[in-house]
Amino acid sequence: MRDELIHAIADMEEDEAARLAVAWLEAGAEPAAVLDAAKDALGIVGARYEAGEYFLPELIIAGDVMKGIAALVKPRLAEAAPVAPRGRVVIGTVAGDIHDIGKDIVTFMLEVNNFEVVDLGVDVPAEVFVERVREARPAVVGLSGFLTIAFDQMRLTVEALAEAGLRSTVKVMIGGAIMDEDVRAYVGADAYGANAQAAVRLASAWVA
Repeated sequence: MRDELIHAIADMEEDEAARLAVAWLEAGAEPAAVLDAAKDALGIVGARYEAGEYFLPELIIAGDVMKGIAALVKPRLAEAAPVAPRGRVVIGTVAGDIHDIGKDIVTFMLEVNNFEVVDLGVDVPAEVFVERVREARPAVVGLSGFLTIAFDQMRLTVEALAEAGLRSTVKVMIGGAIMDEDVRAYVGADAYGANAQAAVRLASAWVA
């Protein structure tokens, strides 16, 4: 059922994706597994966008499908979420990128695990990250990106934090469908979170 759900989301079949998600959950699937499948589907959407097969309207529709899936999963996820050490996280999608589904899922997972999250939204310039980190004094900064243009913006954000004298006060994690360890090294982040659960594990370890 996982593969069928991935294809339904990637092909923007909203009703079918919702039906499959509900059926999979009722069959006993872990809520986190449904979210991971949705993340993989988003990766396919991103690849199609990069290849010129999808355009902005398709991205918006795919985002709506993902939000519907998240709305189905969140109540079940909240019931099963473990208690984690409390800390503050500043998170946002970097400048030039307007995608928020992955960021929203990570934000939700952090919140249900007893983190205070300052969500800056999308298309966030480096200077705004610096300003809010200075104000909020978080333990963790999360940089989200969906497109390859996010790589340089993430690097600029990390550099801006360093220039402001704030880099040593926070741990920086990156996430997004096309992110990996090579990108983490390029941007100068402390860690790459492959999914929302990984983001929670990283933040929990850093504030412990």
